[in-house]
Amino acid sequence: MIHSIRYKSLTLILLLIVSMVVCAQVPASQIDSIFSKFTSRREPGCAVLVIKNGKPVFRKGYGVTDLRSLHAIGAETNFRLASLTKQFTATAIMLLVRDGKLRYDEHLSDVFPDFPIYGKAITIRHLLNHTSGLVDYEDIMEKQYAGVPDERIPQIKDAGVLELLTRQTGTKFPPGTRWDYSNSGYVVLAMVVEKKSSMSFGDFLQQRIFKPLEMNRTIAYEKDKNEVANRTYGHTANAGGWRQTDQSSTSATLGDGGVYTSLDDLEKWDRALTGHTLLTEKEIAAALTPPATANGGPFQKPDGRLAPLYGFGWFLDPYRGHRRYSHYGETVGFRTAIQRFPDDALTVIVLANRAEVNAPAFAEKVADLFLEKR
Repeated sequence: MIHSIRYKSLTLILLLIVSMVVCAQVPASQIDSIFSKFTSRREPGCAVLVIKNGKPVFRKGYGVTDLRSLHAIGAETNFRLASLTKQFTATAIMLLVRDGKLRYDEHLSDVFPDFPIYGKAITIRHLLNHTSGLVDYEDIMEKQYAGVPDERIPQIKDAGVLELLTRQTGTKFPPGTRWDYSNSGYVVLAMVVEKKSSMSFGDFLQQRIFKPLEMNRTIAYEKDKNEVANRTYGHTANAGGWRQTDQSSTSATLGDGGVYTSLDDLEKWDRALTGHTLLTEKEIAAALTPPATANGGPFQKPDGRLAPLYGFGWFLDPYRGHRRYSHYGETVGFRTAIQRFPDDALTVIVLANRAEVNAPAFAEKVADLFLEKR
């Protein structure tokens, strides 16, 4: 009987090893076929990274960084992450909590005493979870500059967003009662980092996240303050071909989308997440736990539809029976996605500098090649 149990255990271990080897040996040609439309050396494209069992098994660029230089996109090419930035903003907040400089249940008016009275009901956790109900700053700007072409609207920065919000009289719904994706919330979180750390948000990211992880080419981009090395530019297709659409009136904010990075540096980020380099497993658990309503149920959107599961900077919805932590990014000319499957030791990252790309869908197509069907 003992020998039988040992035999079965050994068989299961061998099957697991074989499965891992097979998954790691997905032919590159199968991934190339998914991105076959991006191979032109005269069009913008994308960069793709697959990490399996802690090792990069596919890393490749397609297309060019811009239409002037026609430089090929590579693993070192820096893309604007758009909303993938939110996981760095959330990590900055978690580091301040770990430092004892901030609490998740601290209120917005505790951090900014001059904030309007409605800030007394908004906690840091609400901001992280998108349950604050803050008015979208993009909507405020759209009303403020109605009829004005975007290129003539001055770029707003994080401090400007905070100032816009101080002019509001309330939230879209009582904080903690609904879920609504909020760029305003993450811009405010960047300002919270500045207030609590006495450092600029970009400097805090550099000193507490990027430098310790040796993400040496990753920056929170601020025009006239720093430069993006190996930079790619965003593009949008039109009838005549391609138009560079790299910046807009909302492209200068940092907390919700201002980080630029590459596949090479995101590999280091993924390794740090897996190895709990910056935060312990216990500390990061809060980021990977979806919020619940006061009665313990799931959140709804303002229109009554069921909200996605969201932690701190991560969507937590599973994919075809596989546990998943993911995020997507969309900004003028860029589309990005990261999909992490912790039980499968799999991460897929897609960064694109062309606006029509559905980056999450492409990442899922790649993941399908590695995941066992359930």
